[in-house]
Amino acid sequence: MGYQLWLAGHNLARGELRLWRDPYSFQPAAEPTSVFLGWLFGLPWSALAALAGPVVAWNAFVLLSYVLAGGAACAWLRELAVPRAAALAGGLAFALAPYRVAQSTGHLIGPIAVLLPLALWTYERGLRGSRAWWAASAAALAALPLSGQLHMALGAIPFFVVYALARSRTRGAVVAAAAAALAAVAGGLAVQAATIPGSIAEGGRSLRAVAFYSADPLDFVVPEMRQGLEQVVFLGWATPLLALAGFALLVRSRRYALAAVLSLAAVVPVLLALGTNLPTYELLWRHVPGFGYPRVPARLMPIAVLALAALVAFCLARFRSPRVALLALLLLAVDLRVPLYGVSAADEGNAAYAALAERPPGRVLELPVFTPERHYAGVYLYYRMQAPREGPSGYLTVAPVEAADVLRRLRPLNCGRWGAARARLVADLGVRYVAVHSGLYAASPLVRAGCYAPAVDALRLQGFREVASDGAVTLFAAP
Repeated sequence: MGYQLWLAGHNLARGELRLWRDPYSFQPAAEPTSVFLGWLFGLPWSALAALAGPVVAWNAFVLLSYVLAGGAACAWLRELAVPRAAALAGGLAFALAPYRVAQSTGHLIGPIAVLLPLALWTYERGLRGSRAWWAASAAALAALPLSGQLHMALGAIPFFVVYALARSRTRGAVVAAAAAALAAVAGGLAVQAATIPGSIAEGGRSLRAVAFYSADPLDFVVPEMRQGLEQVVFLGWATPLLALAGFALLVRSRRYALAAVLSLAAVVPVLLALGTNLPTYELLWRHVPGFGYPRVPARLMPIAVLALAALVAFCLARFRSPRVALLALLLLAVDLRVPLYGVSAADEGNAAYAALAERPPGRVLELPVFTPERHYAGVYLYYRMQAPREGPSGYLTVAPVEAADVLRRLRPLNCGRWGAARARLVADLGVRYVAVHSGLYAASPLVRAGCYAPAVDALRLQGFREVASDGAVTLFAAP
């Protein structure tokens, strides 16, 4: 993910105004790809990385995402006349929501999710003041699909429209909501046109792939990562109860429209996160436009956790005592905790890649080779920040078909199976350097055991010589 953020600043320094372009991955098999995940936060991240390095920049970015998410949700709730302490608790519930936290560790969905409460807050501000706030609301909503979150946008845009209709009292407010929705749809169509046609995802995802990433009911009640980051959908135990009480209080105060919108926003994404464990999901996958493309059913969960956080705030709004607010904050912090963080060696300044940065021109191939939808290739993107250079490898779930085909043809190199045809392919790709990652040979189940030594021996038989080695990485250069 750091690479996607790094690209924005790197492109700008190169004079490339399309901050989302990746000039290095899948080269020369395909045209430079467009990756929209990182441009929104990329420039400030790149500035911090230039000063303190990518590791400090990433850690600061993740921590600041808590402040941004909680602050935006709190600001929105304050516009709904929620008392300050209760709004703060609602903001905390959104910031600490396990799904948002999990998607801030190995994805950018967690930080990007801040756009949803930001769109609601600015829309509410527009209801009370200048129409410029409505322009800001439209920009925040449109930025969701423009940041590559097409799946989240499938739910966020309808949620925003229904919410706005429930809150609007004038024709101007309705028109503003419609304009924001149209801007978001246009942004989504633009991203779709730039990324999906000609990619490995053009025909949609298989139901088998959806089943692999589907959450099961136990994931919602067990505070741990039982399967993977995509299935961290734990809702807490006290939080849903507080939200249910908040719903009852909204109904009791006759705020029926808001109660209906928030309850539906909380329930529907939770049901859809079950994916193929929900009997009716296959019908959506087959017949509803757009649902055939996402492979992770839980991508709508930011909507649910924001709605739950709002309902929690409405529950706590009934209590005026500061002690109750403090107890609620502590309760939420304990209730929503899922152990997701750890420490790992960042391997900054790797000597092998430092040597690559100083070598004459030529593309680099990393071994083992992975097809582009496999996340293990994300390791190569990290090292590419140290030595930017074109190569056939890359990690992108909407990678060009041509790139995927080339990588499939190169995979036998993982075990040292070259042959004349693959040797010609490597030469035709302009590969002059090969970086061998022994760590991935050991860590990835996609590589057969015992392949590392044959791969290195075969490189030497092809005339490649060792240039530098550091830790798990060894760099070879062509004769």
